[in-house]
Amino acid sequence: MPADPPTTYDGTDSLVGLARTLRAAGVDASPDRVHATVKALDLLDPAAKGDVYWAGRLTLCGSPDDIERYDRVFAAYFGERPASLVRRPRVPAARLRLVQADAEDPAPPDEGSDEDTAPVSASASRVEVLRHRDIASLDGADRAVLARLLAAFRLAGEVRRTRRTTPAHRGVVDRHRTLRQLMQAGGEPVRPARRGRRERPRRVVLIVDVSGSMNAYADALLRFAHAASHRDRGPATEVFTVGTRLTRVTREIAHRDPDVALAAVAAGVPDWSGGTRLGELVKDFLDRWGQRGMARGAVVVVLSDGWERGDVSLLGEQMARLHRLAHRVVWANPRAGRPGFEPVAAGMAAALPHVDEFVSGHSVAALQHLAAVVAGARERVSASA
Repeated sequence: MPADPPTTYDGTDSLVGLARTLRAAGVDASPDRVHATVKALDLLDPAAKGDVYWAGRLTLCGSPDDIERYDRVFAAYFGERPASLVRRPRVPAARLRLVQADAEDPAPPDEGSDEDTAPVSASASRVEVLRHRDIASLDGADRAVLARLLAAFRLAGEVRRTRRTTPAHRGVVDRHRTLRQLMQAGGEPVRPARRGRRERPRRVVLIVDVSGSMNAYADALLRFAHAASHRDRGPATEVFTVGTRLTRVTREIAHRDPDVALAAVAAGVPDWSGGTRLGELVKDFLDRWGQRGMARGAVVVVLSDGWERGDVSLLGEQMARLHRLAHRVVWANPRAGRPGFEPVAAGMAAALPHVDEFVSGHSVAALQHLAAVVAGARERVSASA
């Protein structure tokens, strides 16, 4: 291949980015599966969207549930699926097609054409760059791609072991099941049956700041909350908004269509783009819901820049109270992703000692990392997170 980087299309890089996004959506796109996709594309055309789609679908999806998520991620990452997918797959000679790195997104293929020759490198590289860009700097077209990426998210809560047990390969010997197996085998030796502690995802509580200082990030963070609220299993994810008052929007954000859900949230939140009274509102949450059980043993995620117009000492007291109730407290600050960030805001400085993980939330990549932290990945609390 030519040595000039701007005109070289590396299909492997695009597949790695696609696999990373699939994992954020809950698909087990392991390195072995990615390697199988690369091998499949050796026999196909890596610059044809249809060939990339089928190679990824046949190698990266491990269950019927994965196919729906794969379709959403593929549409967000490469654009709309080719119209000719339902008719064939063809097997052309293996080759790489050179595409200018700054080329515009290709026009969709003609519906009557049997060829699916739209190059995928331009859209793939655009999405990969978009993953790391600050959400506040995105224009309308990029925000539309961002919405499709966030719609494919899945947030798995950290698991905990319950008191109930279930058949397992390891654990204590299940005497009753072992005895039944011995009787069924006529007294012949059998492998002892075992039981292990059942695992259950922890509740996740999201508190999203929709005040004026968070206006550039509020839409993306609520879309993240919408994706997080549609978990495959475990207790429902609770979502609250904070500004000048606390609003529970779990019911509004439960609609499967993210645009309809966000419209319902906007209609139900009276303090959008107002001020911030974090200390009073955290206290309100704990008094009305958290102390009664919603925050007990849960992973509580605060998505805010930490600007506080009220009593800073009250915020510190209530965050300490929240920390005692919750299993973990995660704070995602979109401004933490900016170079030279320091938690000098009075509210942020008061809350930080009572936070288990402090991360940024300024980009798609940062939100994917936040999802991994909520799922159990541990990170040292620091100002440079």
